[in-house]
Amino acid sequence: MFAGIYRALKWRFSKKNDPYPTFYRILGFYPKNLQLYELAFVHRSSSIETMDGRWHNNERLEFLGDAVLNAIVSDIIYKKYPEKKEGFLTNTRSKIVQRETLNKIAVDMGLNDLIKLPRIINSHNNYIYGNACEALIGAVYLDQGYRKCFEFVEKRIIEPYISLDKIVRKEVNFKSHLIEWSQKNKMEVMFELLETNRDVDHNPVFQTHVTLMGISLGKGVGYTKKESQQLAAKTAIKRIRKDKDIQRVINELKNVAGEKKIHDVPDDPEDAGHGS
Repeated sequence: MFAGIYRALKWRFSKKNDPYPTFYRILGFYPKNLQLYELAFVHRSSSIETMDGRWHNNERLEFLGDAVLNAIVSDIIYKKYPEKKEGFLTNTRSKIVQRETLNKIAVDMGLNDLIKLPRIINSHNNYIYGNACEALIGAVYLDQGYRKCFEFVEKRIIEPYISLDKIVRKEVNFKSHLIEWSQKNKMEVMFELLETNRDVDHNPVFQTHVTLMGISLGKGVGYTKKESQQLAAKTAIKRIRKDKDIQRVINELKNVAGEKKIHDVPDDPEDAGHGS
């Protein structure tokens, strides 16, 4: 299979642009099977057709890399926080492997320069680079085995780009945080799925609207319902914290209902965290 893919990929690297130093800089070692790594940067929109009529891209490697990354990160945080319970470990892992985190790391690593697209994709899907990062992890696993892949993730991804002690304090479950705060203040928060569309690559896109006591607080757009709800809740929390007019309207509605004024405001979603 890889012989056919290699022939289709030769255009990516010329003799003047030897791929081995490029991958050595990123990986810290020389690949055994170079074609695996090149395939990791083939986006679906530029899939390669081999002689047998099959189309290849990085989606299978991304699937594998996602599973391997979850296992490695679980191993790392399990050993780093021996006294923490399952909920803390699960929450911390989700913060590390979430698409936004991986996307930023991929750009910082320079992986975005290796992805070749046949056209400019005008889409709000900004996770192409993070997906390629997962595909790269899948390639390392197949090429070098689990132990070497563990070392790559720990030394080349976690240690340079992620502060574990800082990330455990980062609040990412905005929806849960907003609901907890609204219940404390005896206010009803509602999440409404407005519409479902597809982007230019035919990926499903969801839009969610969040209201508090009927007051519109914002919308969120994501590639899953959960993601759109989280982004809508994030916007809502920021508005409650910073928008004086929103605070005034909420207080007026609570006063009409015979309730006290709002109890504090939600913690800053970019800084707050429960820590355990």
